[in-house]
Amino acid sequence: MSEMEDLCVTACTRCPALVDSRSRIVNGTGPEDADLLFVGEGPGANEDAEGEPFVGRSGTVLDDGLRDVGLARADVRITNCVRCRPPENRDPTGEELEHCRGYLETEIDRLDPEVIVTLGKVPSEHLLERSVAVTNEAGTLEDVRIGGEPRRLLICVHPAATLYDRSQKETFTAALERAAELAGVGEGGSGQTRLDGF
Repeated sequence: MSEMEDLCVTACTRCPALVDSRSRIVNGTGPEDADLLFVGEGPGANEDAEGEPFVGRSGTVLDDGLRDVGLARADVRITNCVRCRPPENRDPTGEELEHCRGYLETEIDRLDPEVIVTLGKVPSEHLLERSVAVTNEAGTLEDVRIGGEPRRLLICVHPAATLYDRSQKETFTAALERAAELAGVGEGGSGQTRLDGF
């Protein structure tokens, strides 16, 4: 069994409301040596049904966005702050985020990504531990300690934001371009990590 499989949470009852609303636990997917880790908020109805993060409309937007910058879903790892669907797709509570944080930190630790890309407000605020104006800060790279380790985190708008507000599409694409560049992958990437500005 690989280290990541061993990261699959198969039974957890820490959050009673989420246990009641989920049909399954949705774990992260993607290669165990991916340079980019995308972190969303939590599973929605589609994700809960299929058992994979970002498979609904947001997933299509994310897949298209990745393709536009020369990446494929198969190249990146995708996970969520909470692994169970909150009732009515509400935001996870602070307590729920904390209950699931150990799983996320372990996943980040095992993956050891070049860059963590937070998709939207909840994951950005959760991992940066401050309030984030996502639209204004999208594309910003932050140095942050997660589980005691220094990490590079890139703030990105949630893919769904582009569905409700077309102006967010450019912001989204620009952040993905930056992520691909930082990880040294995608267009013209020689596989070498470029450490511009570090």
